[in-house]
Amino acid sequence: MSKKNRLDKKQAKPPKVRDVFVARPFAGLAAETELVALRELVPAATAPLTLAPEYAEKYGDRQVTLATILPMAWPALTKTDGRILLGLQRHERSGDVNRDLAVALLCALEGEPGAPVNVPPLPGEGPRLGDVLVDAPLEITVHDGFDFWLDADQERDAEVSASLDAANASVYPTVRMAAAPAAYWCRVPEKSHVRWVLPDSEDVALNALARLSAAGELKLTEETKFAGMFRAHGLLVPVWDLPSAPEAGSWEESLAAVAARYEAAKAADEPLTPDQRRAKQGLLGRQLTLR
Repeated sequence: MSKKNRLDKKQAKPPKVRDVFVARPFAGLAAETELVALRELVPAATAPLTLAPEYAEKYGDRQVTLATILPMAWPALTKTDGRILLGLQRHERSGDVNRDLAVALLCALEGEPGAPVNVPPLPGEGPRLGDVLVDAPLEITVHDGFDFWLDADQERDAEVSASLDAANASVYPTVRMAAAPAAYWCRVPEKSHVRWVLPDSEDVALNALARLSAAGELKLTEETKFAGMFRAHGLLVPVWDLPSAPEAGSWEESLAAVAARYEAAKAADEPLTPDQRRAKQGLLGRQLTLR
């Protein structure tokens, strides 16, 4: 084979698709904290989405609903009338969750209504959620189970009913809190939690939490415990352990007080004191990362 032919053959190979990790994939979106919460904290919830004008013009007035998870953790599904459900929690994803979701939505828009949605394992470069959708806060509905997967008039045979019952049995009670955005109460066996996705960069959030911890102001109440925090999609999520019995509404006032203290601590611009630096190290030692 001539050198020229070898070069031509080499150049004919398609470029490799690289899986680039994006640490904070929803940064800049109005719904960033709620998207993180729905991916990591909430078992069953939905929110309507609106296509950006150029995509609405191209694909028509399609009803799109964001869902925490779909059957078999599908990326998306379409109904026979053209409605689309877009799944946040899925098995296969690349290092850029934002782009994954945008590609799943575009594949659903391009596909035949009612047919399976085929989504590539790596999305490659292209539009992101902020390009495809109107950037706006989410109107979230938290569900007790996954009955929203099926339409009210949809036939349910024994197999479908058994599968839905099994999925619903895995859902623990979850309530969206009113005292702070992207904060959720949940009850698990023997205890309850409040978990709150903070909207700030990690350094800003961590310094504010360290100030509260050093001042003894990080608990919701004396009967609660600050359990630690985890990092999800570039944001910090503090977690409080609560007694099991009281319902979510019992913690609204104390969460609002912590949220107000957090805002005040965040506004402080003086350097951390030695006690606050030690508190910061303690917080870092109790931090986990979810990916």
